Amino acid sequence: MQQPLSKIVPQFIESLKTIGRSPATILAYRADLEQLSSYLISRNKVMPQQVRLDDLESFRDWLLSQKYTPKSTSRKLNAVKTFFRWLTDQKVVANDPSKDVGHPKIEVSLPKYLSQLEYRALRDVVRSDHRISEVANLKLQNIKDLELKIESYATQPERTIPLNNAAKEALESYLKDRPKTESPYLFVSKNGKPLAIRNIRAAIDRYMQKAEIGRFSVNDLRTTFIIENLKRGVDLVTISQVAGHKRLSTTERYLEIAQVKEPGKKQKLEEL
Repeated sequence: MQQPLSKIVPQFIESLKTIGRSPATILAYRADLEQLSSYLISRNKVMPQQVRLDDLESFRDWLLSQKYTPKSTSRKLNAVKTFFRWLTDQKVVANDPSKDVGHPKIEVSLPKYLSQLEYRALRDVVRSDHRISEVANLKLQNIKDLELKIESYATQPERTIPLNNAAKEALESYLKDRPKTESPYLFVSKNGKPLAIRNIRAAIDRYMQKAEIGRFSVNDLRTTFIIENLKRGVDLVTISQVAGHKRLSTTERYLEIAQVKEPGKKQKLEEL
């Protein structure tokens, strides 16, 4: 018995749970496919067997007309294509109408990073707040001597980051003022609760505005760290390990942005 899209989309979502897809992926696929289903129903396409190539191309173009970026639209198309491959595998549809739907062209932009003047301005306005560089899941037991251990999460492996003198001094100063709490997490709020990631991002955004560099994001700080250490001759392996890059080739891509022809040989991170 054939079923409408409104009934079969939830079945597909359940299949994603069965094969262990991440909660974030499942949530995104559900939203994307409910959006597709609503769009198709508006075109009087209720059953998956009614959907044709031009319907899906029209959906793609409609997304772009609604000001979705090419990158977001492409991500949604990935969900659509995965869904129709599943429908084909389950013999719900005889042919996959999504396989020839083209993705919108995505302009690849170079990562942004702060100039020396900009990151020094940011550093100056945060001197009185020792929590600005906190990591939400960092625990007290992860700090030893001059090293900080980042526990594995998602697809990222566990790694150890050496602390420079400035970071060590800031950390020691914070620990003196840290609220008394049984929480294992290093950085906590005034009531001793672990800080949420959104609070960390909000704090960084606030200080960026104060330093008058509001056009940058948290990710741009990471890029700045990589660029500046490359410029100062730190070797690729050290930077790659600290940045959490899975492949050395990922770190090598930053050489051109940093305008560095040959990587350095220093195995100690520089203080910015």
